[in-house]
Amino acid sequence: MKTTVIFFIPLLLSGAILTIAAPKPAVVQGPREWTLDVVYDQPTQISLRLPGSAEPKRFWYLILSMTNNSPSGDQPFYPACELTTDTFQLIPAGKDVRTAVFEKIKLKHQGRYPFLESLDFVDHRILQGADNSRDIVIIWPDFDSAAVRISLFVAGLSNETAVIEHPIQKDTDGKPLKVYLQKTLHLQYSIRADKALRQDAGLNFVSQDWVMR
Repeated sequence: MKTTVIFFIPLLLSGAILTIAAPKPAVVQGPREWTLDVVYDQPTQISLRLPGSAEPKRFWYLILSMTNNSPSGDQPFYPACELTTDTFQLIPAGKDVRTAVFEKIKLKHQGRYPFLESLDFVDHRILQGADNSRDIVIIWPDFDSAAVRISLFVAGLSNETAVIEHPIQKDTDGKPLKVYLQKTLHLQYSIRADKALRQDAGLNFVSQDWVMR
């Protein structure tokens, strides 16, 4: 499974500084700005034995439903999704995720989500109106068992952007490099099981907000 990324800026270096300096999304968007309406399920883990693997592998997934109620018509959708842990692990969605994982998830949820799509769907558009809502599944490989808190970031749901100056890096003229940020859905969860009982681990919802990232 591949993930198409736009407006992606590596923020690992000086991440804390950039987070402090980053602007917040607008309370009221401008006339040309849009944000998709989203509904999501509780993130869930799934394990399966893939061809060539002696042991089952564990993955986590989030099903997200998107509706374009923007008055400005159809909108593009190029997602960039990451999972981060409080142990400083960063995992892009789709990393080391085979098609078989998506197919098992799709089969499991075919009753409620008969048209469930993966992140690599061909038509990167969200048509206007509730009748054109789309359901996608975002999949990550298992994360650090020592983590007790994770964050999920889903970008591509809005065209609202902002530009800030990098606090350290300079261009050839000695001026601060420009960092482009995008309005991003941020979901936080805590892990509610001991790391020795990974197969029984679940997630507790902590918070949802929108950030510029």
